[in-house]
Amino acid sequence: MLATRANMGGTGFTLIELMVTMAIVALLAIVALPGYQAYVQRANNSQAIADIMTLGGRIEIFRLRNRGQLPTALDQVEYEIPLDPWGHPYEYLLIDGKKGKGGIRKDKNLNPLNSDFDLYSKGPDGASVGPLTAKASRDDILRANNGAFVGAATDY
Repeated sequence: MLATRANMGGTGFTLIELMVTMAIVALLAIVALPGYQAYVQRANNSQAIADIMTLGGRIEIFRLRNRGQLPTALDQVEYEIPLDPWGHPYEYLLIDGKKGKGGIRKDKNLNPLNSDFDLYSKGPDGASVGPLTAKASRDDILRANNGAFVGAATDY
């Protein structure tokens, strides 16, 4: 005589039912994970853009209060400087009146992005180099055209 669930008095799950349930959960996770990761990346980019716009405004306030002089470092701005969404400090470089090519961010045509100051996040990888076409700079969030553009380097 075969033992059935009814005969044994058990109301638990069989091994096959548990395996089918686990397979369904795994498939749902596989489908949902890329969408969630894309959502987190967009949220981090939006936060970095908002931070850069705020910091750019604080730098302009500093310029107004100091007769047109820009700060030489971000810590001179009377504002608590946040870390970017990936835990790295925002990068600031005073360009105004700087001679030479050292350290100035450039677009794909090797033209400087700004004429007053550079302000950017190194993005999720925490690495960046001067030209935006370099692999390390593609995920950066930056300020360009003297503040007329703030966004991802790939969108510039």
